[in-house]
Amino acid sequence: MADATPHQDQSFLRRLTVITQPALTRIAHGSAPFITTFVLIHLTAPIMANIGGTSLASQVMLLGREYYQTSFGEKYLVLAPLVIHPLSALLKRVLAPKPARRLSSILSITGYTSAIVVALHFFIHRVAPTDPSPPIYSVGPSELDYEYVKFGLQEWPWRNWLGYVGFTAAVAWHAVEGMSIIWNTWLRPQLGSMPGTKRSRTAAAFVGGVLPVATGLFFIWREPLMVFASHADRFKAAFTKSPIYWY
Repeated sequence: MADATPHQDQSFLRRLTVITQPALTRIAHGSAPFITTFVLIHLTAPIMANIGGTSLASQVMLLGREYYQTSFGEKYLVLAPLVIHPLSALLKRVLAPKPARRLSSILSITGYTSAIVVALHFFIHRVAPTDPSPPIYSVGPSELDYEYVKFGLQEWPWRNWLGYVGFTAAVAWHAVEGMSIIWNTWLRPQLGSMPGTKRSRTAAAFVGGVLPVATGLFFIWREPLMVFASHADRFKAAFTKSPIYWY
């Protein structure tokens, strides 16, 4: 059998691009609203700490779990979009003959950074605490509230505070950049230009989202830890399963 000619190879790549690029764009854009909904619910808890401290943050978090920690919701409304969104964007970049934007763009930097930190965040706050072996003994959902976050903030204050705030800032900035693209792709023909400028939308996201999260974490940090010493030991063991907290 004769080998494929360079012309045939290029023709195949062009056909592959024509087929995959629109599909991957729809997948990336379609998964974004699910992630946005989850983020808004998830960040409501630390924002509410500005009003009611750790207690109110924990109560709001438990209410939010009714949406995103059900057997259906966590798998298909949270985890699936969180995996599909960056994976489809990465495949789109790899398969495109010329990527739509540089890897050094704000959208790309904040997106890939957020994807990595999401994986770390999930491990530290969901996987590690459920380890049934000693000394963690599987911290249950009723025990895993904002006292866990408070413990991390008090044990590693700068590391955790900057980590949470930096993570929130990356997600917010990525959302602002992504919303502009989704609006211009799907909504602009019917609704016209997106309200405001990109700079004003970015400022609104930081003032209305990142800043309240940062101050909420401050109010949580300054409260006394309301767990038994044995629970604190279990919390520390869960955190230190990640190399980030080995020193």
